[in-house]
Amino acid sequence: MEKFPTKEDFAALLEESFNTSTLAEGSVVEGRVVAIEKDMAVIDVGLKTEGRVPLREFGLHGREPSIKVGDKVEVYLERVENALGEAVISRDKARREESWEKLEKAFEAGEKVEGVIFNSVKGGFTVDLDGAVAFLPRSQVDIRPVRDVGPLMNTPQPFQILKMDRRRGNIVVSRRTVLEETRAEQRSELVQSLEEGQVIEGVVKNITDYGAFVDLGGIDGLLHVTDIAWRRINHPTEVLSVGQTVRVRIIKINHETQRISLGMKQLEADPWEGVEAKYPIGARFKGRVTNITDYGAFVELEPGVEGLIHVSEMSWTKKNVHPGKIVSTSQEVEVAVLEVDPVKRRISLGLKQCLPNPWESFAERFPVGSIVEGEVKNKTEFGLFIGLEGDVDGMVHLSDLDWNRPGEQVIEEFNRGDIVKAQVLDVDVEKERISLGIKQLGGDPFATAAEGADLRKNAVVTCEVLDVKEGGIDVKIVGTDLTAFIRRSDLARDRSEQRPERFARGDKVDARITQFDRKNHKVSVSIKALEIAEEKEAVAQYGSTDSGASLGDILGAALSKAQAQSSETKND
Repeated sequence: MEKFPTKEDFAALLEESFNTSTLAEGSVVEGRVVAIEKDMAVIDVGLKTEGRVPLREFGLHGREPSIKVGDKVEVYLERVENALGEAVISRDKARREESWEKLEKAFEAGEKVEGVIFNSVKGGFTVDLDGAVAFLPRSQVDIRPVRDVGPLMNTPQPFQILKMDRRRGNIVVSRRTVLEETRAEQRSELVQSLEEGQVIEGVVKNITDYGAFVDLGGIDGLLHVTDIAWRRINHPTEVLSVGQTVRVRIIKINHETQRISLGMKQLEADPWEGVEAKYPIGARFKGRVTNITDYGAFVELEPGVEGLIHVSEMSWTKKNVHPGKIVSTSQEVEVAVLEVDPVKRRISLGLKQCLPNPWESFAERFPVGSIVEGEVKNKTEFGLFIGLEGDVDGMVHLSDLDWNRPGEQVIEEFNRGDIVKAQVLDVDVEKERISLGIKQLGGDPFATAAEGADLRKNAVVTCEVLDVKEGGIDVKIVGTDLTAFIRRSDLARDRSEQRPERFARGDKVDARITQFDRKNHKVSVSIKALEIAEEKEAVAQYGSTDSGASLGDILGAALSKAQAQSSETKND
C-alpha cells in the first residue's frame, strides 16, 4: 500500500527546498547545457528548473563561443525563479567572480595576467581579464605614444595589475610595464652582444633636433646630429627619415645606463686628414656660406671641411657691421686661407684678402702731395675725419688746419657734411691711415719766406714789435708773415737792458735768426745774439786784445766808421 507523505513530510521537504534555494542564490553553481536555442543556451542548474544564458557570454571578447549540449559550465545564480518560472543565471557574473579571485592572487604575487583589449573609452581602453573588466590608461598602452591601437585590439596579451578595488569593482592594468620589463631584459642581453667599433644596421625610429634614435633590434642607440656626416647638418631631417634603414658604427657603449652612441660619418674617410697640404696658407679657394653668426661666417670648402671668416677679416672698411650684411647663407664666395689647425679642426679664412686693399689703391691713385676732396664725416678733439674715394677715411690733424691760428679754434668752422679739399700728406697702408692737411693748400709760408727773404740761420732780420709781455716780446719778421717770440734773456747782451718795457708796439728792431726749422715750421730770433756777433766782428776788424786798445776804443772806432759810411751814403 502506497504511503502518501504526511503533512509533516511535506513541511520538511518544503523546508529543505527553501534552504537549498537560499544557499544557491547569489553564488556560483555548476550546471549542464541541455539545449542550444538560437543565441541562447538552456542550462539545468539542478534545482528542478532551467535557466537561459546568451551564447555571447561563453566567448571571450573577440572570440567565437565554443559550447555544446552536454557541457558542464559554471554560472552565477541570481534568483531561483523569475516570472516565467526559470532560474535567473549568468555566465558573465560567474566568470567575473572566479576571475576576481584569481586576479587578487596574481596582484598580491606581482604576477602578470592575460587579457584582451576590447573597447575604447575616455582616457584609455577596457580590457577583458577572463571575465573581469579592467581599465587600461592611454599612457600605459606602450613605451611610446601609439597612434593606432587597432592592431592591439582583441588580441590576448599580458598585462600587469597596477590597482584593484573589489568593493568598487575597479581594476587598473598596464601593458607598458610588461613591455619595459621585457625590453630591459632584451636590452641587457643585446648590449652584452654589442662591441664598440662594430658596424651594424638599424632602423630610424624617431628624429629630434639633436639627432635620431636608431632601433638596433630591441635596443635604441642615439645618432647625434654631429655624427651623421662630416659636413654641417642643421637638422637630421636633411639626411634621415623615420623608417629608414641605416648602417652605423657603435662609437660608445655605457653598460651602466645601457646607452649606445652611434655614428654614420665614421664609416667614411675623415676629410680633415692631410688638410694642411690641401689648403696651404695664402691659397685662394671658392666655398659656400653655410652659417652666419655675430662673430663671422662659416664657409664649406668641401663636404666635411668648413672654415671661419672672422668678422674682422670680412671687409677692409666695414668694421662694426654684422656679417649678415656682407654675405648671405648659401652664397658662393672666394676666400684666402689664413691659418690651418688640423688638431682643433679649424681653418681661418679671409674674405677681404681676395679684394683690392683700398689703402693700396688710394696710395696708387693719390700719391703724397695730391689734392683730394671729400665730406666731413666726424669731428674729434684731435682733428677732422674726411670720407674719400674707395670708402676710406683720411684725418686732418688740428695742427694741419691753419698755419697761424690754433687748430682748436679753426675746427669750429667745419661741420659734418661739409665738402672740403685737402692735400695728401702720408698714406700708411699697414696701419690703414691716411694723413691729410688743409693748411698746405695755401702754400708753405716758411718755404716762401726762405726763398723770398733769404731767411736762414744766423741771418740778420728786421722785426716789428707786435706785443710786449712780461717774459719777452712778440715780433714779426718784416717782409714776411712769420712771427716769433723773443724771450727776456735774448732782448740784450747786457742784463740791465733785458727789459721788455724798453720796447713798444710798432718799434723796429734788428735781430739774428738762431733757429730756422723748415720741417717743423719754427723760427727763433735774438737781439742778444746779434749784439754778440757784431762785437766779435768789430774786434776782428779794428783791433785785438794784444794791441793794447780797449774794447771801448775798438767799438768807438767801429761806430765812427759806420757813421761815416752812413753819411757818405746819404750824401750820395
